[in-house]
Amino acid sequence: MVSALDRRYPRAWAESWDRVGLVLGDFEHPVRRVLCVVDCVPETVEQALAVRADLIVAHHPLLLKPVSSIAPDTYKGRIIHRLIRNDVALYSAHTNADVANPGVSDALAARLGLRDLRPLVPATGAAEGAGRGLGRIGELAEPMDLAAFTRFAATRLPTTAAGVRAAGDPSRVLRTVAVCGGAGDAFLAAATRAGVDAYLCADLRHHPASEHLAEDGPALLDVAHWATERPWLDDVAAWLRDESGAEAIVSDLDTDPWTVHAREDPEKKEPLP
Repeated sequence: MVSALDRRYPRAWAESWDRVGLVLGDFEHPVRRVLCVVDCVPETVEQALAVRADLIVAHHPLLLKPVSSIAPDTYKGRIIHRLIRNDVALYSAHTNADVANPGVSDALAARLGLRDLRPLVPATGAAEGAGRGLGRIGELAEPMDLAAFTRFAATRLPTTAAGVRAAGDPSRVLRTVAVCGGAGDAFLAAATRAGVDAYLCADLRHHPASEHLAEDGPALLDVAHWATERPWLDDVAAWLRDESGAEAIVSDLDTDPWTVHAREDPEKKEPLP
C-alpha cells in the first residue's frame, strides 16, 4: 500500500520543508481498510478505530514541525501512542498531492464544475511536466456574477460554520476562475497574472486581500481550509479501492477549528446603553 501511494504521490514532489510518506506503521502490515482524512486529530483517530481501519491516509502531516517528545502526555504523543497501541498505520500526502495531476485542487475545481483545467503555478523540479502544479484555473460552464458564484460555491463545497465569503464587486461577471486547495494568499499575484476573474482558496488575510483588490486583482472567495481539501479525499479513496481492493472510507468529520459563525441583523440590532 505504501509503495502504491508513493508512486501516485512521489515524495520527491513535496516541498523541501514538508514531511510526507509513512509516519508510523509496519511496511509489511496488511491493509484491508483505510480511512482518508484531511487532519489526523483525536477525533479522526477515534473514527479510524471505530471503523477498524488498518491505515489512515491524511493530507496534513502530523509531524510537520519538529517535536522533542512523543510522550503520552503531549498532544501529538497521545495520538501516536493511540495509533501504535491499536496497530493503525499513518501516511501523509501533502504538497506532493497538491501538485499531482490529478491532485487536491483538481478535486476542488471539479466540485465547482470548472472545465479545461491547467495549473495556476506550474510545477518545477522533480514534479515538472504532465500538467502538474499548484492550484488550477478553469472555465465556468456558464458565466455568473460574483454574488451568484459565492452562493453556488456554498452549495457545492462541504458545509462549515465559516461558510464562503467573497471580496469584490458582487455584480462582477465571472468566466474564468482559479482555485487552490488550502492556504492560497501566496498565489494572489499568480492569479492576477493569469487574468482570471476570481480566485477561490482558504486562509486569506486582511492586508494581502485588501491590497490585491486595490491593484484591480481578481475577485476573491475565502473558504474554510478543511472545505477546500475535503473533496480530494473522494478521489484518493476511489483510487485506493481500484488500486488495492482495500475498503476506503472517507471521513466527513469537519476538522475546521472555527465552529460558530454569527452575523448581526441590522434590523434587529439592539441599541447600545
